[in-house]
Amino acid sequence: MHLIKDNSIVVTKNQYTAEEFIQKKIELLKDEVEPFYAVDLEDICNKHIRWLTSMPRVTPHFAVKCNDDINIIKLLAYLGAGFDCASKGEMKKVMDIGVSADRIIYANPCKQSSFIRYAREVGVDTMTFDNEQELMKIHQIYPNAKLVLRIVTDDSNAVCRFSMKFGADMTTARKLLDKAQEIGMEIVGVSFHCGSGQMTSKAFVDAIQNARMIINYGIKLGFNMNLLDIGGGFPGNSGTEDYFHEIATAVNKAIDEHFPEEENFRIIAEPGRYYVASAYALATNIIASREMIDAETGDKKYMYYINDGVYGSFNCVLYDHYVPEPLLFGKNENDEKYTSSIWGPTCDGLDCIQTSIRLPKLEIGEWIYWKNMGAYTISAAVQFNGLPFGKPLYFMSKQFWDSVKAAFLSNPRKTQVDSSAMRMNIGDCSNEVEDDLLPWLIEDLIEETTVVTIQ
Repeated sequence: MHLIKDNSIVVTKNQYTAEEFIQKKIELLKDEVEPFYAVDLEDICNKHIRWLTSMPRVTPHFAVKCNDDINIIKLLAYLGAGFDCASKGEMKKVMDIGVSADRIIYANPCKQSSFIRYAREVGVDTMTFDNEQELMKIHQIYPNAKLVLRIVTDDSNAVCRFSMKFGADMTTARKLLDKAQEIGMEIVGVSFHCGSGQMTSKAFVDAIQNARMIINYGIKLGFNMNLLDIGGGFPGNSGTEDYFHEIATAVNKAIDEHFPEEENFRIIAEPGRYYVASAYALATNIIASREMIDAETGDKKYMYYINDGVYGSFNCVLYDHYVPEPLLFGKNENDEKYTSSIWGPTCDGLDCIQTSIRLPKLEIGEWIYWKNMGAYTISAAVQFNGLPFGKPLYFMSKQFWDSVKAAFLSNPRKTQVDSSAMRMNIGDCSNEVEDDLLPWLIEDLIEETTVVTIQ
């Protein structure tokens, strides 16, 4: 009997690692070979706690474009996060679960006119712009909007750069404030984005200083500017905690210097990958293999075909410049290794995940899992060739579940969880699994989400 259905939440007696959880899933459901994500909801809770303790003056607004999984949105809404939305669809998705308009920033500097009208209808009044044409378009459609001027940054050290597409330079920014004053539009703040996957703190420090200069100019013009949006770009892969700490420390210092608390500025950010990257591990199955002989060396080499690829979960290889690392079950480091490549299941030759990697010999039917697969994966995946991509299976220990289960109720609650009630030792990643665990059992049914427990 298939107890684990789509969009299930598994509540465990003890904490699990993604590897342990994937192994348990494979063990219990041996006949199923579709790709799936093991989604550690506890990891997302811990990320939120780390954010609140690391940058207490900065309110996170989750970038929905990074991962629009409805259960992640529900959880973050319950934890008290705001949301960075880039379209009508994202705004509707967030508001449909009960999030109020004042917790949303429409952070797309180039907006479709009909989407601006939708934002006006539902009350999302805070939105970004970076050029005069956008300013005039908003003025015509939504003259009461509260505008946030996006400035350009140095994002040369980011994984994905945005400054070639978005952001006004300092001279242009002042001219835009002049124009906004002339036509009577309300400018409430300044935003920037240091690029997705930013790994240095200097970009944030410089951008905060530049934002202060533009805000000072706006205040002289008579604008009531009280919002600073420091954008996204915060690292979220496992192993990047030191980078995040460095950035948070520098951001706090720069904010305190340029935006002292007594000025009562509202400061927000737009983290995406920070929240979800490490929470998702993808399990894939080898569906075919090919043995060849290298014409130059005479050595064996192998091609492996798995059941998810660059049109599905691994679109991050193309769009996010990500180099995923395959992880194997039950292999010994001393096993002989061969030059290998890993391919997706589609008929397209572009569907290659790893062009050359040293691996032990693998068999059809074996599983490969991939960590740090939560950012810019599921949100951009398609079923090319009619082939499915990984579907999420969520897990969380009962200790955490009891604190946040109200997030997944049918009728969204307006109250939010007290994060202090969930505080744990974030650095403690030792997840012990008991040998006598029984199979998963259905515990509860919450509309579209099946909740099961491991006893």
